[in-house]
Amino acid sequence: MKVLILGSGGREHALAKQLAKSTEVTKIWCAPGNGGTTQNPKCVNLEKYDHYQELTDFAQDAGIDLVVPGPEIDLINGIEERFRKIGIPCFGPSKLAARMEGSKAFSKDFMSKHNIPTARYANFSDYEQAKKHLLSIDYKVVIKASGLASGKGVLIPENQQEALDALDAIMVKKKFGHSGDEVVIEEFLEGQEISVLALSDGHTVVLLPGAQDHKRIGEGDTGPNTGGMGAYAPTPIGSSERMKNSLKSIISKPSMGCDEMVGMPFVGCLFTGFMITAQGPKVLEYNVRFGDPETQTVMGLLSDDTDLAEVFMACCERRLDSVKVAFNDSYSVTVVIASPGYPNKYPTGLKVAIDSAALPKNSFIYHAGTCRENGDVSTSGGRVFAVNGTGETLEIAAKTAYEAVACVQFEGMTYRKDIAHRALKPHPTSSSEPERKQQKNGLTYLDSGVSIDSGNELVARIKPFVKATARLGCDSVIGGFGGLFDLKSVGYSDPVIVSGTDGVGTKLIVAQKAGKHDTVGIDLVAMSVNDLLVQGAEPLFFLDYFACNHLNVDVAVDVVKGIAEGCKKSNCALIGGETAEMPGLYRDDDYDLAGFAVGVVERSLILPRLDEMKAEDVLIGLTSSGFHSNGFSLVRKVIESSGLSYESACPWQPDQKLGVALLEPTRLYTQQLLPILKSEERLIKGLSHITGGGFLENVPRVLPAGLGCEIDAQSYQLPAPFKWVMNQCNIDPLEMCRTFNCGIGMVLIVSKDSLARVISLLESNDPNGLVGIHRIGKVTNQPGVEMKNLESWL
Repeated sequence: MKVLILGSGGREHALAKQLAKSTEVTKIWCAPGNGGTTQNPKCVNLEKYDHYQELTDFAQDAGIDLVVPGPEIDLINGIEERFRKIGIPCFGPSKLAARMEGSKAFSKDFMSKHNIPTARYANFSDYEQAKKHLLSIDYKVVIKASGLASGKGVLIPENQQEALDALDAIMVKKKFGHSGDEVVIEEFLEGQEISVLALSDGHTVVLLPGAQDHKRIGEGDTGPNTGGMGAYAPTPIGSSERMKNSLKSIISKPSMGCDEMVGMPFVGCLFTGFMITAQGPKVLEYNVRFGDPETQTVMGLLSDDTDLAEVFMACCERRLDSVKVAFNDSYSVTVVIASPGYPNKYPTGLKVAIDSAALPKNSFIYHAGTCRENGDVSTSGGRVFAVNGTGETLEIAAKTAYEAVACVQFEGMTYRKDIAHRALKPHPTSSSEPERKQQKNGLTYLDSGVSIDSGNELVARIKPFVKATARLGCDSVIGGFGGLFDLKSVGYSDPVIVSGTDGVGTKLIVAQKAGKHDTVGIDLVAMSVNDLLVQGAEPLFFLDYFACNHLNVDVAVDVVKGIAEGCKKSNCALIGGETAEMPGLYRDDDYDLAGFAVGVVERSLILPRLDEMKAEDVLIGLTSSGFHSNGFSLVRKVIESSGLSYESACPWQPDQKLGVALLEPTRLYTQQLLPILKSEERLIKGLSHITGGGFLENVPRVLPAGLGCEIDAQSYQLPAPFKWVMNQCNIDPLEMCRTFNCGIGMVLIVSKDSLARVISLLESNDPNGLVGIHRIGKVTNQPGVEMKNLESWL
């Protein structure tokens, strides 16, 4: 097979190198090629051509079997049709299909027609109409010259005035010439970008590993835009199977849709730029050829038994599904070395020295803007080299690439020193370790929780649950660096902020053993929200922390669904959170939870009112729903010693599995208590949330010095779960009172005179009678807690 490659950049060098590996390929002509394309003995450079007719004549004379265009301009000018008419397969789309890149206005309309997710947009060829549109909208925009502009026709203004200036520069001052006769004004999307190269025969689509480009000239993504200063692949955000399937579904639409719109299927490489937003992937733009430096990056990942020449020919012959396309399970990093001054004016003809003997294993230097004369290499363009390194981890690949960069020398050479920094360094809102960012499986969920930099699968799935918790003062829209709450909107005259934080403890182990994760989120909310009530506060908003060894999205969704359910029950907005994958700290499917709740109380209604408490005040107990979230270390030991499993029938509720019964979520007392707490009647003097430490540790926390209490165990019946645990291992009743809530989740302290009124209000606030109300004891002059009639539990 004889191949003709059109172009002279690093992309073309990478394609030539890969095509030359094919045993079917005998010779490759690069037109015009560069200083590196002739390094392979199968490759020769072709003198620069002035007209396409010269190329077709040469192709016929040389017996070319396959043409591979590199630059988009050749495809937009119809090079595919010229070769098709003389019977030579050309790996690239038709002139009409190439409008996907040649006209941004056309491509946006295509996306709209085929329901391809993209930013809101409008196309304009009239300056005044475009200006009027800019003045009428209230969101940040991107302004694009519709035609080709060497990859620089996209302007991102920071405000309305900059947008107007950008529009004037493109349409009036002709910054990009006639390419700016028509503009696209579209909504600015936030998230992480990913570039996906896809091979298509018009029916079958094969995705290459997703890559991430670095457009800015300076470290930290600073300075002006360039054609690309480096790339790495695969990207963490594009590595999950679900994300790959989502991207493929979107990419397949233009491959098939071109047949309908332009009368021909899309054949060739479709290069799609995505923004991974909180709502999922959205298309930024289409290119109808291989990207640069993405091509140099992904070519290094092709398996040795993938014959690229065979693949290209299969695309041209509409039989891509009949050939093998496979990739190595490794990483690839490419660093671009540019001329001094690039992307502005730069010199050419600078002499280059390459220490080939010092190049590390698994590295390669692709030439771009170079020429070779008498064996000497000199610079001839802005981007001079694309230096690639591959390795088992991303860190190794990057290290290899930069070691190879050190083997290149020319005056004033410039390159970024932070390629792949988004994956190699901890993200500002992520608690994940740098080490785990080297591992593909540990990176399927890069920015997690609800303070999201880029949307992903988990965020998309939890968004409706989070949104459902919106309340006055907060809309529960996720994606920012922090959650906002308008305290003024809730109408407090002298507000005091109250906060609380807690976890779920080893109840999580039961959830993992039972494979049930949709209730522990309720526990998480209840543990903190009930603590706010103890201070007399109304819950306002909640944040969560989810830490794990490896993110299981289905499990995480169930957990967040429970958190949202708990928030709804307590009228508490879920406004943010954090998820962290930490291999090495956790094992297997382990995860941990922490919650943080914030509430507000009028200063005059803060609890406890210690100065009002006195002996003979009454203790009212509100029943719990079970063990709540405390004492599970002991519960698990009891189960272990009894020989039961979490799949066993529950001893006190045989129609349920034991694991499910134990996961009954912690009771929230907001509905019953908050209306009383906000009342100016000031009926409740104090509240005690009975958590770890039981009656003995928790009730004294809300009593003044010198006072204690007595609790009559005979005033209510010890629930069956506690009785089973106690009897199973002969646990002393007093130890039960120090470990468990023993059936009472909240204790109220009220005066004798208010007792009847409080009980009446509690009953009216719980019309379904779900929560039992018991007079369980009284305040005494003896500090501490005296438990009476414990023998009644035996």
